[in-house]
Amino acid sequence: MTQLYFQKGFGLKSEVGPILARTYESPVVERLKALGYCAEAGGLRIKLAREFGFCYGVDRAVDYAYQTRQKFPDRRVFLSGEIIHNPDVNQRISDMGIVILADSLAPAKRFAEVAADDVVILPAFGVSVPELDHLKAKGCVLVDTTCGSVLNVWKKVHFYARDGYTVIIHGKHYHEETRATASQALTHPGGHYLCVRDVAETERLCEFILGRRTAAELMAEFHEAASPGFDPDRDLQRMGLANQTTMLMSETLKVQETLRRALVERHGCDDLEPHFRAFDTICSATQERQDAVLDMLEDGGLDVMIVIGGYNSSNTQALARMCAPRVRTYYIDNPTCIEETSIRHRPVGAAVESHTDDWLPAGGRAIGITAGASTPDSVVGQVLERILALRGCTAADLVVPAGAEAGAQI
Repeated sequence: MTQLYFQKGFGLKSEVGPILARTYESPVVERLKALGYCAEAGGLRIKLAREFGFCYGVDRAVDYAYQTRQKFPDRRVFLSGEIIHNPDVNQRISDMGIVILADSLAPAKRFAEVAADDVVILPAFGVSVPELDHLKAKGCVLVDTTCGSVLNVWKKVHFYARDGYTVIIHGKHYHEETRATASQALTHPGGHYLCVRDVAETERLCEFILGRRTAAELMAEFHEAASPGFDPDRDLQRMGLANQTTMLMSETLKVQETLRRALVERHGCDDLEPHFRAFDTICSATQERQDAVLDMLEDGGLDVMIVIGGYNSSNTQALARMCAPRVRTYYIDNPTCIEETSIRHRPVGAAVESHTDDWLPAGGRAIGITAGASTPDSVVGQVLERILALRGCTAADLVVPAGAEAGAQI
């Protein structure tokens, strides 16, 4: 019987490895790492976060996409949405002849042009249960790159729903990962979900839990973020908390504590387990990148922070949100955002780019650099090169700051 479902690539890593290295690695980034993640040139001190850029799940997804093109050179290959949220990576995948399908809540519409002889790559975010069922029914070849951290969340969702707990998901209800996660709850009889985007939405949910808001008022706000037929009076008696893996870790903990506090007020400390469950489902790579940024902020001394990643990347948005209250922060999605005398960037919470002139005044300046988990080193390196060029320097001019040793913790 012909195999139609693949989760572990095609054993072609040695063939695509050199291509991936040439495409996504950066000698500039490697030099900065070798200098202890902190170096000087042209009056600039540049600090690179200790953890940044491609995580294991993203690296694996991109690797499998390249392996798929190698394995099926003469077949039509589709990608169910962006492989990850990075414009550079998605463009390179498109350039290989892999068609990235437009988003749609209706599987039949989204996959209308996919036929039985085609190959479909499922992205690192995963796909919803109805989408997967639809593709399997077509009989096409499926290459599943769903991240292991996402699969871990799905296991918790099944655990909750199986035991009759409504799944409360800290995440953006329209995000591919959250939609896929929410669909797992509906595979169980009576399964339901409700998504809260932040602490403010959680507090409004708690107003209903504490009897200060009606079911109608709650659903007027959350009708797009809840499962079909959601009944607050029935479905908010027992809750299990999960999350979109790329959300801000500290915020997920606040969401958990806000819910717990409301349920303790309603049911008492001794009767909480039958009403509320919570497990830590934040992706370890997401947490490591956030911790590394927090370390940089705590160390202080930065004049500017550059956060690099797709504007639709939730984990990159989280990094920018951490930095913005503490230091002047520019969130950019590609190297061309660094212009001769200005910078194009997306302010935290904004929907469009802004233009800032004279963002890097003359004189000594300390610049922090980090990047979301879907940003390759090649993009980070190009950003570094453009910043150095503003002072007439190249990566070769980078030196260890006075008093520091190459490779030492700065």
